[in-house]
Amino acid sequence: MRDPYDVAVEEGAAPSATVGEASSGVVLLGKYELRKLLGVGAFAKVYHATNVNTGQSVAIKAISKRQAFRAGLVAHVEREISIMRRLHHPHTLKLFEVLASKTKIYFVLEFAKGGELFHKVAQGRISEDLSRLYFHQLISAVRYCHSVGVFHRDLKLDNLLIDENMDLKVSDFGLSALKDHIRPDGLLHTVCGTPAYVAPEMLAKKGYDGAKVDVWSCGVILFALTAGYLPFNDQSLAVMYRKIYRGQFRFPRWTSPELRSFLSRLLDKNPETRITVDEIIRDPWFSKGYQEVRVQHKEVVGEQESRGRGLNAFDLISFSSGLDMSGMFMEAGVSYGVERIVSGEKAGNIMGKVEEVAKAEGVMVTKRENEEGAKLEGQKGNLVVVVGIYRLTDKLVVVEAETRERRVGNGARFWEEKLKPELRRLAYKPEAGKANSV
Repeated sequence: MRDPYDVAVEEGAAPSATVGEASSGVVLLGKYELRKLLGVGAFAKVYHATNVNTGQSVAIKAISKRQAFRAGLVAHVEREISIMRRLHHPHTLKLFEVLASKTKIYFVLEFAKGGELFHKVAQGRISEDLSRLYFHQLISAVRYCHSVGVFHRDLKLDNLLIDENMDLKVSDFGLSALKDHIRPDGLLHTVCGTPAYVAPEMLAKKGYDGAKVDVWSCGVILFALTAGYLPFNDQSLAVMYRKIYRGQFRFPRWTSPELRSFLSRLLDKNPETRITVDEIIRDPWFSKGYQEVRVQHKEVVGEQESRGRGLNAFDLISFSSGLDMSGMFMEAGVSYGVERIVSGEKAGNIMGKVEEVAKAEGVMVTKRENEEGAKLEGQKGNLVVVVGIYRLTDKLVVVEAETRERRVGNGARFWEEKLKPELRRLAYKPEAGKANSV
């Protein structure tokens, strides 16, 4: 599947504006003048804009708060902000800042003038030499992402952009996972991605290595660049998945022997024997002309990179997987109950208490990856309350509970009478007899 708020025009979408439409004269929040609409999706629009003070070209992704909130996409927005803030590589798209109005969230992004790599391939296959250059840049970015604990999980031609210097930029990190999301078995388990690019082990739904599924997707991309079409494609999704699971594809006659060998290692259906990113660097086809991009790593320790200093408002948004993002998504005129408790307990212990209370009240719990929160629903499927656990310091977390109702109802009562009293017992007490609540 596509990024849930991807801006490319989706089938069946009814955009209210036309791609390419000029928007000159509109100044966003006094900082960016909108120039042209670049893309429209179900939940977002992307514009080319310029900074009114510096003249710098940027891309602005405008996400509807109401639509994202109602579609349950808040976590995707939070995750993309968190991940993009930790990436500092010349071939990953830069996030400059995040802004908000009453109705929209705005990602201010690096502007890639050349558009999607997909459009270049749609015009015909690319030479091996140019494909190798783009693949050098892709692998450099992917290798860097893995080194800082980020697994993209939706690498595809649509998410590879080209800047004015014809350099590649990896974008759309909304479906990415962090090392923090890996379960005790050492694997990720959320099935996501785009059908034609998804790895066979993800289809098996038994858990997968995030780095290895990214390598598979890179193999699909390289095949498409040099062949002009995707290796696995069929009008029937079931047939396409069967081909992927069996690793069935054919090389075009013009593929060189060295490239065939390399692609076979990338598109190895067995993740255990599939080539790794470090092995890619040493492959004869790949290594020709390759120059490693040197990037100065900024220390990132899970969600604790703000350790040792005070947190400002933007840190609270960007240095965790969503700490206190709720205010950015509130609809005008609608009262949502949001409360937060600071605790020194481990996330697992907090979630254990949440599950204990929910079970006693007959409330179903659907946990997020890595015990960082949960959605609690009644027996009839009605939403009761959403609980999030976010890292504040190396010793403290914030427990956020949100009831999404237009008036006081079962969710508010469950929180006030059942769950809140139990969680307050876990609140951080800096001094004896004193609990700290925010």
